[in-house]
Amino acid sequence: MQKAALALGFSQIGVTGVNLSEAEPGLEAWLSAGFHGSMNYMASHGLKRARPAELVPGTISVITVRMDYLPLNVPEISSESEAKALTQPLSGVVSVYARGRDYHKVLRNRLQKLQAQMADWVGPFGYRVFTDSAPVMEAELAVRSGQGWRGKNTLVLQRDAGSFFFLGEIFIDFALPETESLTSHCGTCSACLDLCPTQAIVAPYQLDARRCISYLTIEHAGEIPHALRPLIGNRIYGCDDCQWACPWNKYAKRSPLPDFNAREALTSPQLVDLLDWDEPQFLKMTEGSAIRRIGHARWIRNVALAAGNALATIDPISANERFSLREALSKWRHHADPVVREQIEWSLAQGA
Repeated sequence: MQKAALALGFSQIGVTGVNLSEAEPGLEAWLSAGFHGSMNYMASHGLKRARPAELVPGTISVITVRMDYLPLNVPEISSESEAKALTQPLSGVVSVYARGRDYHKVLRNRLQKLQAQMADWVGPFGYRVFTDSAPVMEAELAVRSGQGWRGKNTLVLQRDAGSFFFLGEIFIDFALPETESLTSHCGTCSACLDLCPTQAIVAPYQLDARRCISYLTIEHAGEIPHALRPLIGNRIYGCDDCQWACPWNKYAKRSPLPDFNAREALTSPQLVDLLDWDEPQFLKMTEGSAIRRIGHARWIRNVALAAGNALATIDPISANERFSLREALSKWRHHADPVVREQIEWSLAQGA
């Protein structure tokens, strides 16, 4: 099965059982603290997330996979190159995972192929595939099946691959031998906590999503809190800072799949150009991308916020560049969405 998984582009495969009862108190505490923010579905699913056999009755084992996603077509991608991109106020920064094809589609398709090969070997069986698409404790299942350990930034870390990888699962209705879990290798390191721009990692292994830039720019549909706006900088979709801060990501692997090659339009895009995207253009440029799911209004909100931070920056921006940004922002002053309108006015007021 390992050989078949590798042939499909997966980096590793593991197996675990369905008893996640030890994870339930942590999940309940996280929800009780309100750390899920406006992700109401997290609370509505409750403990079903920690009970695979309730989500898919008959499940006995869970096959887990990971898939590396750093793009092949970017000659230099590192903590240094990404940190440099964050100092270019007129450009937007998109989280690395979203610069290529939507991972949901890639993993789901390949998980289905892996299941089909398994059925050829053992005969038909009950199953269901997942990849960040249902109430599944993916990180917990990954850790229990030996994919890595839980880092202090709450992501799964692997000694030979860092954390730049996707996770997927196949719930199956028969037992397989479980793979051995790994020990943690974070030690006394606190790099991810120290570098988080908004201090969203409130303690080791505890993330307050309400402060997380990935949550704010992707999951959160409302106004972004004013106090956090300057801290977001030019990040327009997601944030990778806690990953690049992690020493283990010096071992992060490039994906062999062209699906995750970075699209030119999403690699150091100019904010003034992005503000020129109307909804049809947005849909065209994000076709097959995970970005499309946030919708055009939220996209404009994010880009406008970055433009406001650019206007407020002390870095030298020419008068012509400031004028172009203000002109581009002004086009959206009468947007139908009040959240967008408020963001536009805030951004126009910066550096005035």
